[in-house]
Amino acid sequence: MGLISAKETKNNNSRGMGLLLVFFPDHHNDDSPSSSSSSPSPATTLFRSRSSRLLLSKAQSTISICILLLFLTLFLFTLSTFEPSSGFPAVSSRPHRRFLLNRDISGSESRRRYNRFALQGMGTLFLRGTKSMHDLIVAHVASDTTEDDLRLFMRLLHRSGVTSKSDVVLLFNSGSRFVELIEEENDSFLKLVDVHRNSNSSNQIDSVWGFNLANFMKKQSSKKETSSSSSEPIWGKKTHRANNFNDSSSLNNSTESTELLTHGSVVGFDVTELDPENSLSGFMDHVPISLRRWACYPMLLGRVRRNFKHVMLVDAKTSLFLGDPLTRIRNRSPESVLFFSKHSSSKKSSEVNPAILIGGAKGIRRLASSMHTEIVRATIQQQHKKKNSVTESVVLSQLVGNVHMTKNFEVVTSESVVPEASSLAELRTRNSAASSIKNHDIIQRGGGNSNHIIDIIMKRICSCELDSSVYNYC
Repeated sequence: MGLISAKETKNNNSRGMGLLLVFFPDHHNDDSPSSSSSSPSPATTLFRSRSSRLLLSKAQSTISICILLLFLTLFLFTLSTFEPSSGFPAVSSRPHRRFLLNRDISGSESRRRYNRFALQGMGTLFLRGTKSMHDLIVAHVASDTTEDDLRLFMRLLHRSGVTSKSDVVLLFNSGSRFVELIEEENDSFLKLVDVHRNSNSSNQIDSVWGFNLANFMKKQSSKKETSSSSSEPIWGKKTHRANNFNDSSSLNNSTESTELLTHGSVVGFDVTELDPENSLSGFMDHVPISLRRWACYPMLLGRVRRNFKHVMLVDAKTSLFLGDPLTRIRNRSPESVLFFSKHSSSKKSSEVNPAILIGGAKGIRRLASSMHTEIVRATIQQQHKKKNSVTESVVLSQLVGNVHMTKNFEVVTSESVVPEASSLAELRTRNSAASSIKNHDIIQRGGGNSNHIIDIIMKRICSCELDSSVYNYC
């Protein structure tokens, strides 16, 4: 291939040169095949450069997004951990979570205790107890409850002595309007204790409506025993402080016997905190608190299940405390629940009174779950019958009579009914009233002359000179 004839060269130089021009590149490629493969073309180099820059840009964008999400998460977490009092708004999709905190606090009200959570970021702490209690009273406040109704309930609750052994939970449908009233009654109770402790007066105590300081005083043999035997209440933040209402003799190092003030906590919850989805709203148009409270009890009692031995469910509008009703159940099993009969004009009526229920913590908790289920079942049945009325008393009576529904708790029925204050005509006079109701630990208000009963009881309470100096409405 490398030899070219002279004739061909002479006759056609241009063609020969063309052959030579074509021949030498081919000869070069045949002899050096590796040189071509070792040096990439400019197009390949450009493609690889652009791919590297694109991958690097994507990596930088991904890292930037991850860092941004990390900082955003940390920022939101930091905001959610701040208390409302720290100046930052609480991060929540439900404004009702702190229904009692949405008040304009100014002046002397800034020292109030209702700016504290009651339990696990929910509820409001009105009064912190001196120690943990074994009993719990859960009082639901109906929507039509007036300030006078709740004032009488709170006043008699403290005066009866039941708060010396029990914590109190108030369950509201909308409780913001009662905040100041509850604070006043709690403050009046503490003032009442202080007045009676510092008084040497021998005024005769009303045997029915009088205040007995001895219910709230507990003997302690030493300071060491005091600190070890009195555990912290579960409500609010943990604090380590001396009892502000005990005198200095209880704080010294003396081993002599002393008496310390003992009382439970008072807290409040909104139904929207314990039942945020309103679980019964899908079965009925309007859910009264008398029914909705049964959806709130499982969450509330489930969170405090290891803290209380006995629980009482009570209607704050109609119930009046004269003593400690929980003494009826303290010697029974944790699964037992005590039911009372309901007032009725019919002698054959056997409906259960839903306003007052007492039992072991386990029994009440299981009753609440069963009652919630029974309300849903009864509502569905009423809809099939084209009826819209589901009464709490009827549903509870059907539940108690169903052996399959009550197998998880022990039913303790009482043929007696809780006496009504409206039927006590002798309530007007001091001596005859004492002979009639002094043995009752709780009574109920009638429906007809409810306001008249409130006036009579308030006057009886204010008849004591010491007590009248404490309350604002005497």
